[in-house]
This record gives sequence, structure tokens and C-alpha cells, in this order.
Amino acid sequence: MWYLKAMEQRLSEEDKRLLKEVYEPRVVGVQPEDSRNSLCIMPDGEIRHYGEQPKIHPWNDGDPCYISSTDCGLSWKYHDNCEGTMGSAEYIPELGKYFAFTSTKVITKNDSNFEEPITGTFVKISERGPDDREYTLKKVSDMAFYDPFLPKYIKSKNRLAVTAQSVRDGEYHPIFIYSDDGGESWTVVELKSAPKYEVIYPSVSPRWENNGSEPIFCECPDGRLMMLVRTSLDYFYLYYSSDGGQSWTDGELSPFHGTLTTPYFLKLSDGRTLLFWNNTQPLPEVNQANELPTHDEGFVRVGEDVFTNRDVSHAAISDDCVHWTGLRELYLNGIRNNPDFRTQGGMKSSADKSVHQFQAIELPYGKVLVAVGQNSASRKLVMFDPNWLYEKERSEDFREGMGNLTTHMYVKSLSGDFVEFGHPGHCAWNRTNGALLVPNPDMDGTEVLQICRITDPRLFSEKQGAVWNFPCCKKGSIEIGMRIEGEGVKIALCDRWFNPIDEYAGEQSPFSFKLTPDTMLRGEWYDVRIDFDVDLKLAYVYLDDKKLFGVRMKSAPDHGISYIHLQTDAETMDYKGTLISGLNMKAR
Repeated sequence: MWYLKAMEQRLSEEDKRLLKEVYEPRVVGVQPEDSRNSLCIMPDGEIRHYGEQPKIHPWNDGDPCYISSTDCGLSWKYHDNCEGTMGSAEYIPELGKYFAFTSTKVITKNDSNFEEPITGTFVKISERGPDDREYTLKKVSDMAFYDPFLPKYIKSKNRLAVTAQSVRDGEYHPIFIYSDDGGESWTVVELKSAPKYEVIYPSVSPRWENNGSEPIFCECPDGRLMMLVRTSLDYFYLYYSSDGGQSWTDGELSPFHGTLTTPYFLKLSDGRTLLFWNNTQPLPEVNQANELPTHDEGFVRVGEDVFTNRDVSHAAISDDCVHWTGLRELYLNGIRNNPDFRTQGGMKSSADKSVHQFQAIELPYGKVLVAVGQNSASRKLVMFDPNWLYEKERSEDFREGMGNLTTHMYVKSLSGDFVEFGHPGHCAWNRTNGALLVPNPDMDGTEVLQICRITDPRLFSEKQGAVWNFPCCKKGSIEIGMRIEGEGVKIALCDRWFNPIDEYAGEQSPFSFKLTPDTMLRGEWYDVRIDFDVDLKLAYVYLDDKKLFGVRMKSAPDHGISYIHLQTDAETMDYKGTLISGLNMKAR
């Protein structure tokens, strides 16, 4: 990449050492705005993330600002006073200019020097960059295309291109916009919408409908362009182009799970491609108007969703854009257990307390910086080494707490947006802790995870659970230190993240079974081992190295197994539950 050398030249020897030490994901900052198109790089290697602060309301404008880093993201400084500047933009070295897209209303001055709004889609062009207040504004289309990303340069075609979306009569259409003359003129290509969501068991109610929004594309090693599109289905939709984006396939279900969330591609300088997305499954849709308090039934049913699938973000890497490695958790929402989740972060930024939405850049020494998330309470700047995605094993003994697990439960909460009433609860129910660490009954100074069921009418579901991610593989072993004190657990080996309380996780996973007092004595520690093989469509369960039973695979995962989902099997109150002393996974 053009900017890697410039970045490296700005580093001190200490900075170089610190950057080289980065491996697994670590938080290095908090960006001032949602993670979509506000992260950019200056020609001298300075990194900026633009935004607006403070914001009284997420839909109102704040004062333009940005944070900057001159040491590859290791530290950041806040800046304001950038009103009227170009702002976040992509520098295209082949053209020697910066480009950024904007839509809806742009304020301009007419011949009489009066300001007037113009509706449409526009491109900002500058040779000076983000600080330029005299950038050129060119109209791309009379139609306003929403949610444009920063443009990319397709070297094989000498083509500048960007993706966005149109919305007409309830239909979302992916939009591909390109220029072959350096941004002087533009061609708009509208792709076919993805199918709309149909209510399918175990859901009993509609979802918010986005059948083809927020598209993102990358150039594959074979020369084709590949586009992923946000949908209301349980998968992203996938399109291909063999002519640089002039025409596209009609689309198909992709091999990536993702519901009403936005993916992001990053092409590395060595030709590999990173994918960032939320490999998650929301809870089945319930009839919120019947089961939970709501403000507006019509709005809840068609325009608002609780989004119980936005607390975990993921990363994968590929050499060919076909076979993907890793599928590991990049960042877990730091407020995912908070009982006042709906009001966390106030109204100073996006009301969505998620870790969905991404933008990423490559750094020297093979590192990557990722902007992830939306609300100020949840969004983060994360740095990591892609080699971390190639690991073949993972262990958890809870000595550093439960930061690597998801265990939250949902409290019956208001459903609906409510932003205008001072409760920024868009996409959110409040939460509380589920499974907890307790002293090991052996009194050896360690703590173990307790999964039980406690009666509490405030909860949406009383079934506690724990969800743990590991490097994706098709053949491997998972070891669990387990002790049943109460009614036992349901276990599922999954290809995506399910909510800890999701009672249907087993039904929708490749492998699932139970361990109960019928198979294990109460009050005794066992070493449980699960050997699974996706190609053979079988898993075997062992207790202390003695084979207990086999499990047939119910459905084929697209990439492999990357999660274990543990949940209480108790149908009534069970305070004793099941104890977990540790988890170990190894690919084979």
C-alpha cells in the first residue's frame, strides 16, 4: 500500500517495537463517530477518524472534529475547528487526488450568492485533502444514494468505484458507481434487490426489512469483483462482476451469516483479503406487541428490531476470496452485560449500542487497525495482527475473568426507538448477568463458571448460558472440565454466535446433545471431550477418555465449527446448575 512507508517513517524506535508486539486484538482508542467511512490516511502517514461532537441527538449535527494519530494508531489526539473542510476522504495515488461521496442535501451558493439546498449524490474532489475548504463538488446523480463508503481504485480497470444504496417503495437496491476518467463523469449501476425476509420458524413475527442495503465490494485474485450486501435474512447476499462492475449477477445467498448488519472488506498489500462482520444469529422474532411494552406496534413490527445480534464482531482472512480462515471474535461489546444498556452512551452519538459497522486500514509490519461499533459507549479502535487468525487452538480457565465469553441475559424492556423521548433505546433491550464465576467446590483457590436457572419474572428468558469462540475448523477436539450439581446442560457446536439464552441454538447448529445426571454423576468432576469431524458428519463425546456416545451432524457448516454454546437444561428453578472449570479447543 502507498502509505505504509510513510507511516513507518514517522515511527520512533520505541513505536516500532510497540507496533511489532501487537498480536491479538487490543483496543487503542475511541473514535468520535460511527465506524463506516470516517477513517482516512494523509499522504504523510497521519491517520484520522472524523466525526461530530458533541451531539445532543443522534440524528442532529454536532461540531465537526477528528482524532489523529502520527504513530500508526498507538496514540490519538483530538482536534476541532474543521467546519467546512472536506473531511474524511480516500487518497488515490494513481490520480493524485482525494475523493469522498455524500448524498441528500448539499448546501451551495447560487449566482446571487444565496445558499440553496440541492438534492442528489455528489463526489468531493481535492488535491489538498481533508483540510481543504475549497474542494470541488461534482454531482453524480439527481437521486440520493445512501450510506456511501469511501471509494476504491480498481487497478485492473483503472477505475474509481464506490458502493451505496437506493431506497424506493420499500425496496433496497445495491448501487455501484464508477468513473473511468478520474472522477469527471460517473456511471451508476443498480443491482437486483435481495429477497425479502419471510417469517420462518422459530420466528413468529416480521423483521425490519433491508433487502439489499450497505453493499461493500472487493477485487478477487481471479479478477472478479465480489459484493456482499446487508439483508434481513440470516445471510448476507452475494453478487459477482466479471467486467469491473459494469454488470453483476442477480445475487445469491452468501456463505456468511449476518442479519441486518454491515460487512467490510480490506485488501492487504500482499493480496490477501480480510472480512469484518457480525457472524451472529439474532433471537427468534417474537410478537413484541403482545409480550413486551411498546410505544408503537406498527413501528416495532416493520421499522424497528431489538437487534440481539450486534454484541460480537468477527474477522476472517482469505487468499482467494473463497476459502476463509479464522472466523474469530475481533471485539466483544464491553457493555453487553449492563442493566442500563438502553441508556448507555446517552444521546451524544448513534443510539445503536452495537459493535456492528466497520472500517479498516493496513499498518506497517503486517498489522491492521479496525474501527468497530457505533455508540460512544461501545465503539472502539482495535489493532491486531492477521496472523492471529491462523491459530489452531484456544484455551480458557477464567483466571482473567469472563471477558472472552458471552453470558448476558435480557430484561423485559421497552421495544421501539424512543430516541425522541430521551431514551436512546434503538435496537436494544436492557441486560443482566447470567452465568457467573463462583468458588470451586474443591476449595483450591480457583473459580469456576456456574450455569443455572434462577426464577425471575423480569427476565425475557431464565435459561442461563455461555458462548465461547475458537478458531474455525472442520475437524477438532473440545475439552471441558465439567461438574453437574443440578439438572445438566445442553451443548451445541455452532458455526456462528447464538445468544446465550437462545433455546433454539441446538436446533440450528451442526451438532447438539445433552449431558445430564443420566450420563454423569452429580457432584463429580469429569473431563468431557468432544471430537468432531464435519467431513465425516460425526462427533463423539467422551467422559474421562471413555466413549459415551456419537452425535450425527444435522446441517453442514459453510466454513466449519467456531463456537460452543452451553445452556442449562433445567425446565424449572435450578440454583445448583452445572460448573465449568475450563475450556480447551484444538484443530486436528
